[in-house]
Amino acid sequence: MLNKLAASELVLNEDGSVYHLNLLPEEIAGKIILVGDPDRVPKVSKYFDTIEIKKNKREFYTHTGTLRGERITVMSSGIGAENIDIVMNELDALVNIDLKNKEFKSEHTALQIFRLGTCGSVNPDVEVDNMLVTQNVVGLDGLLHFYSDYQFENEFSKNFLEKFPYEKIKPMLYFADWAEDISDYYKDAKYHGNTATFPGFYAPQGRQLRLKAIDDQFLETLNDLGVTNFEMETSAIYGLSKLLGHKALTVNCVIANRRRGEFSADHHASEKNMIEWVLDRIIK
Repeated sequence: MLNKLAASELVLNEDGSVYHLNLLPEEIAGKIILVGDPDRVPKVSKYFDTIEIKKNKREFYTHTGTLRGERITVMSSGIGAENIDIVMNELDALVNIDLKNKEFKSEHTALQIFRLGTCGSVNPDVEVDNMLVTQNVVGLDGLLHFYSDYQFENEFSKNFLEKFPYEKIKPMLYFADWAEDISDYYKDAKYHGNTATFPGFYAPQGRQLRLKAIDDQFLETLNDLGVTNFEMETSAIYGLSKLLGHKALTVNCVIANRRRGEFSADHHASEKNMIEWVLDRIIK
């Protein structure tokens, strides 16, 4: 059969679970919360009414349970788009591939994926300790260029590409946007904006220790191009969701405003507020 996958392509553990996430199909829900930090997983699942699954492998921790009668999963991805590449492909395999026979299923299942994270803002008007929902995203990590079928263009991307001044970075850029048909979950967020996903924490985000960044004005330039905030995962989540047919939304708690030199006085309280805010909206 043409759709049968080789063992080297779909790698499974001895118990038949997907290789990195260490999960079986019945161990995830249709709504999945993605966090970066494994320590954030129990901070979310403590609000569940029941927890039926607790599994982990490497940085990928998963809790699945119920909240107000609905099944829900929270999972850690670790840091960066390269980890999201693993998470998104293996989540999709759990619902759209027959793992036993290594064949594509005839009926597609679309997951709802909710990224909860923290971010910095490049817009001086954005106040810390508030939620910001990503509508458009530009990826500076290059990940989606490795997938043959990815194409995306809208007004944000066209304007950004036209004015982006860093020619050696430009070939890495790709764009995506939110799943508009589920965006009403977050319609009352204080901020909706455009996110830049960076491939690193230091020079890509304008930080300089012993190594000099490409431009002291890099973050200011991105703000001039319409970017509101930055982090390290959303472009991969949104782009791969489009390719794989899933629906994704990112909300970040703004814990730093780099333009104003501000940092949250209590980012743990902001994190707790964000978790409660999201759960109240995606599970009624």
